[in-house]
Amino acid sequence: MKIHEYQGKELFDKMGVPTVIGKVCRSAEEAMAAYDELVLERAVVKAQVLTGGRGKAGGIKLTSSRAETGAAAKAILGMEIKGLIVDRVMVAEAADIASEYYFSFAVDRNSKSVIMILSREGGVEIEEVAAKTPEKIHKIPIFPFVGIPDFLAKKASAILFDEWGLVLQGKNMIQKLYKLMVSADASLVEVNPLVVTRDGRLLALDAKLNFDDNALFRQPEIEALFEPDEEEKRELEAKANGFSFVHLGGEIGCMVNGAGLAMATMDLIKLYGGNPANFLDIGGSSNPRKVIEAMKLLLSDKEVKVVLINIFGGITRCDDVARGLITAFNEIKTDIPIVIRLTGTNEKEGRAMLEGTPFHSAETMGEAIRKAVALVK
Repeated sequence: MKIHEYQGKELFDKMGVPTVIGKVCRSAEEAMAAYDELVLERAVVKAQVLTGGRGKAGGIKLTSSRAETGAAAKAILGMEIKGLIVDRVMVAEAADIASEYYFSFAVDRNSKSVIMILSREGGVEIEEVAAKTPEKIHKIPIFPFVGIPDFLAKKASAILFDEWGLVLQGKNMIQKLYKLMVSADASLVEVNPLVVTRDGRLLALDAKLNFDDNALFRQPEIEALFEPDEEEKRELEAKANGFSFVHLGGEIGCMVNGAGLAMATMDLIKLYGGNPANFLDIGGSSNPRKVIEAMKLLLSDKEVKVVLINIFGGITRCDDVARGLITAFNEIKTDIPIVIRLTGTNEKEGRAMLEGTPFHSAETMGEAIRKAVALVK
């Protein structure tokens, strides 16, 4: 789960992490009123969307008057950034920046811990720094039963800053950000840029936070901030219907029973030169309604050119899957080719039911996937 920058900064404020004052606005008039209310001389107007790259897209503008602030808000509102429409902006005090840095905490699967990532190259995408100058990125794994004691926080801060006063400010901020990450069940806490102002203050000018969906049941205040995008709405819809779904963006929509078989199916699609559109595990039930809802979900993806159904009948009965598919296509009309591989419990009955239908049938997994890839091409 992601939240907006202004929501992240509210969490920073509660934790005592220094940032800049700001106000969220949904119109140019509100932006001008915010400029007056906050008594600003120089302001920054920032698009609030759940993606990065706002500055490159023109979603961040500096202003020095009430009128300029209103004009900037008007230009940004309604803008599309990476497929997302800007419906609100934040008007905030423009910091007098002397230098910029990068800082984050992220869950690292390799070290099985939270990892601290630091760089003196702030204000740009960290992926660019990693690709061009990886030696400028420092990574420190955090042992979960120890956390971040003073000595480690000072050591990390000294990687970024040379002056002792800034090292102490950084040490306090690092410990507070880690405390926030753990207490909020966050999977990412990123500050880019982390800035030093000309008067020597350390400020978090941005706040990017992601949270563990599986822990939201114990984070009601954070869960209330959830604004699902279209992709997340699809995943929630799938969960409500009893199956697991992850959108991947390829051309071959996959419906599989069992997570392991679903992963193997996606691997083979790539091996044979195709691109899976999704991970979709319909689970072990034989409920035909579930098959119908899964098919509707797959066909709602405009990028899908072929649907591949790979069923190994153990608990799931192949004849029930076939019945669900026939029922689904009485409800749904589509020209998209459907490739089906049924094997296991009641496979003969299932295949017999599909005879004379427009479905492309296959007996083996390899045969089914080769057919699906060929139909895409």
